Amino acid sequence: MNQKELKELIEFLIEKDIAEFELERGDVKVRVKRGAAAHAAPPSATHVHLAPAVAPAVEYSSAPSGASSPSATPPPPAKPAAEESGLHEVKSPIVGTFYESPSPGAPAFVKVGDVVQEGQPLCIIEAMKLMNEIEADASGEIVKRLVNNGQPVEYGQPLFLIRPQS
Repeated sequence: MNQKELKELIEFLIEKDIAEFELERGDVKVRVKRGAAAHAAPPSATHVHLAPAVAPAVEYSSAPSGASSPSATPPPPAKPAAEESGLHEVKSPIVGTFYESPSPGAPAFVKVGDVVQEGQPLCIIEAMKLMNEIEADASGEIVKRLVNNGQPVEYGQPLFLIRPQS
């Protein structure tokens, strides 16, 4: 895997917000892990392991000689919008696939602008072929849905922003 391919792979993973990825191609093995706390440019080395809070970390089992660091520069970390505006984040309690409706073709559980009550179903996250209903943990108005239908989600990833009722 050359420097250009590695750079494109890292940019794609950042763009799609993929937290962990592993690729084996012959004798080359690349593993990318991204943490939610910070974004940093990937290091250059034959074997690198960074703390999970730094992203992206790149590990090589075996790399072609002369490999150098790609010059991808992820955006600087920003304060979550929820903290700045007093909104409540509904976070994923599990890793899985996000679904906005109970079945394909059915209307979404909620849409932006809907007022929800605590305990009301918001979405489904499929994990290991089990459909897990995710309920609102606060009452209020849905301000924003942060993930797309069918998108993989991580543990603790924000799914919705709710403006709490006063």
